[in-house]
Amino acid sequence: MTVRPAPEAATGAPVIAPGATLGVLGSGQLGRMFAIAARQMGYRVHTLSPERESPTGQVADLEVTAPYDDPDALRAFAAGVSVVTFEFENVPVQTARTLEELVPVRPGGAALHAAQHRGREKTLFAGLTFPTVPFVRATSRDELRAGLVQIGLPAVVKTAAFGYDGKGQHRVTRAGDLDGVWAAVDGREVVIEKLVDLQAEISVIAARGVAGDIVEYVPFENRHSRHILDVTTAPAAIPAALAAQAREIARSLLEHLLYVGVICVEFFVTTDGALLVNEIAPRPHNSGHLTIDAAVTSQFEQQVRAICGLPLGAPDLLRPGAAMANLLGDLWQDGEPDWAGACRNPRVKLHLYGKTVPRTGRKMGHLTATADTVTEAQELVVAARDALLA
Repeated sequence: MTVRPAPEAATGAPVIAPGATLGVLGSGQLGRMFAIAARQMGYRVHTLSPERESPTGQVADLEVTAPYDDPDALRAFAAGVSVVTFEFENVPVQTARTLEELVPVRPGGAALHAAQHRGREKTLFAGLTFPTVPFVRATSRDELRAGLVQIGLPAVVKTAAFGYDGKGQHRVTRAGDLDGVWAAVDGREVVIEKLVDLQAEISVIAARGVAGDIVEYVPFENRHSRHILDVTTAPAAIPAALAAQAREIARSLLEHLLYVGVICVEFFVTTDGALLVNEIAPRPHNSGHLTIDAAVTSQFEQQVRAICGLPLGAPDLLRPGAAMANLLGDLWQDGEPDWAGACRNPRVKLHLYGKTVPRTGRKMGHLTATADTVTEAQELVVAARDALLA
């Protein structure tokens, strides 16, 4: 565990004590798990989103159904809470700015502004001299053509905004692909990245408190299927020096942004052993779900502690190995999964998100396990997921 003490001058912010009401913008599974952690600590939770009977709303004290750009709804929401946080980053920045005039918003609009746009995000990394995949930004077809020449092929073209789980990403392997890619992105700004050979993808979940104290979890290793996170294991199987570099980058980013809350920094590890920053999520992250069962302090409790001005919790793993497997809507295609089969091994934990409509690729829940080794933990969650279809 690494804890960086806060400067003495920064410790004067009042604590938001249990019994207060915390506001969450967004209403998916991340908000749900945040609300569960908050209520365990004695807080009340209000959620605001355009959705009704949402995963967060099912466990929150109050579910407000309203557009994010409704100023009257935002003012009423702010009046009922002591602090506001996010459960996903595609909330309009103006929403954060409106709320910041009424109530503390943690993390603030600056982090949201950077994270929800790949171009701004990559520019932030470059300004901080973080190692990244070679990239250029393009806002026109001609700039796209020039950018592909500059970066070289093969390359990946990503829409600058509203891309996640592989959405808005297009591989370019030959010059003839350009017209099809430009049509696919519908004339929107893109980021062009050099396609690099990867050894692994890892993430670092870290948190910074109101007083400037910082903790970070060990790096997690992430394996994807169809661009969606499939299995996460911890600790990541990378050299200690690389793990230390990743954690230091996460700390530097938190300090630069004067960030308050939980952040996820995602990295590529290339086949030649280089570490490259890929992207950030200004909130808890899918790869950190295993912390609920595998760490002293879950990422969701950590978020509650951070935004409320409480001391941050220990991020240490409870056992040498931990793993998580996502459960997607595909598992329901032949009917209800065999939940008893998945739970047959008493060392596997089941988490479902309260979503009533399973769709292909939709995250419906996850399984976690801890063990004496990372390999054993991974085998446990994969076997339990396989048992759902037995």
